[in-house]
Amino acid sequence: MINKIGKITIYVEDQEQAKSFWIEKLGFVLKLEQPMGPNATWIEVGPNEDEFTTLILYSKSLMEKQQPSKVAHPSVLFSTAEIEAAYEDMKQKGVKVDELLKMPYGNMFVFYDQDGNEYMLREDK
Repeated sequence: MINKIGKITIYVEDQEQAKSFWIEKLGFVLKLEQPMGPNATWIEVGPNEDEFTTLILYSKSLMEKQQPSKVAHPSVLFSTAEIEAAYEDMKQKGVKVDELLKMPYGNMFVFYDQDGNEYMLREDK
């Protein structure tokens, strides 16, 4: 079902400054940068080209508008190669899941552990 820890979201004040920090000061590489809509950008950095796990540098102000409680800590995104199968499997096992989202930048859904902590599972092929 889950085969890797894929992404950890870090909420930042300025995405360009954060990107510069991780790349120029810590030697990370830019893994992905693409628009997410009119006023949002998806930016992923990682320690090297071969590393699967990345940091998402997400706009703190944008997330505060969407879901203010989320900016208190990083979000963990797990990865799967088969999102629909994982979604159905979790539902059958009684895991609380939100709607399966099919977005231009990837398919994903939120699931919750026994204490109500939120995680995301994203399809990475």
